[in-house]
Parts: sequence; structure tokens; C-alpha cells
Amino acid sequence: MMRHFKNIAALFFYVVFLSGIFVPASYAITLMTQDEALHYVFADASDVVEEKYELDAATLAAVQDRLGGVWVNHEEKGYRILPPKEITFYFSVKDGKKTDAAVILEEPGKWGPIQFIVALDPAGAVANVAVLRYKETRGRPVARNTFLSQFFGKTGKDNIRVHEDITGISGATFSSKAAAFCVRKAIVLYEETVLKKANVS
Repeated sequence: MMRHFKNIAALFFYVVFLSGIFVPASYAITLMTQDEALHYVFADASDVVEEKYELDAATLAAVQDRLGGVWVNHEEKGYRILPPKEITFYFSVKDGKKTDAAVILEEPGKWGPIQFIVALDPAGAVANVAVLRYKETRGRPVARNTFLSQFFGKTGKDNIRVHEDITGISGATFSSKAAAFCVRKAIVLYEETVLKKANVS
């Protein structure tokens, strides 16, 4: 009887171990909601409006070509982040006019997706960057302003790469590169959608 009980207990442990119950988990951490993030980057705005831009085949090809032929910096096993059919930009409104823009993007981190908000001035220079949520462990300092402030003022003419014009976080190179790629992508998306549409108009 006792041996039978031990066999059942062993089987139960094996099953739950495989299911991940006893495997150390990296739980998702939410630092701010979307509304809080928009208020953070658009602190002086009287209103916030959103506009959607289609990512047709030609636009997506142009974006990915400028990003080295890829949509994300790294494909992590277990999940994929595919290009959307459209991208949403949020605009701060002051005195009845649209000023800065912001976009919310996800980039694969070491332990799961990291969600960033990148704010840009009308010319496309980075005005602010923040992390909304992530599943990182060693990469959590990627959300610190001391790291993110390096991106302020960067434009499409800058490299925006770790070990070049961005100093990565020691022990969290993967997360640092994810942030740098996400900022580059935000700038490229803005230039290939918002600015191109404005120039056509």
C-alpha cells in the first residue's frame, strides 16, 4: 500500500514538474498601463488622439529593409511577434495642434516580450522612452531612466546599437539590445508612415 502511494506521489510530482508548477517562474510585471504611459510621455498635453497607419507590403518591406530585413531583433522559442497589418500612433495635442507622437511596441526579451512606449518629436527625434511591462529577471534594469535616457534625441541618422552609441546593462545585454532595436523600429515606423503621409499631403 505504501509503495503504491509512493508511486502515485512520484507520478504526480513528475507531471506537475513538467507542467512548470515547480519550475521557477518569471512572472509578468506591469510597470504602467497604456493610459499611464501616454500620460507619462505626454505630460503637458491637453488631449491625446490616435491615428492608425496601414502597414501594406511596400511599407513593411521598407521598414524591415531599414531594420536589417527583420521585424524583431530576435525570435525567442515559444512565441513569435509578427508584423501587424496596421500600426497605431498616439499624438499629444496642445493648443489644438498635434505635437509629439508615441507608439507602443513589443520586442522579445530573454524571458518573454518587453512592451515599450517610444515618444518622438514632430521631426522624429526620440523625446522619451518607457517600459510598460516585461518578464525579465536580470534584465529588469532596462526599465531604468538611467539606461533609457541614452535614447533621448536619437534620430534615424544614429546607429542606436549596443556597444556603439548605446551602453548596455551589464549582465542584461539581451534586454539592452531589445530596447535599442525597439527604439530604432519606432523611428523607422514613424518616418515610413507618419512623415511620408505628411509629405504626400
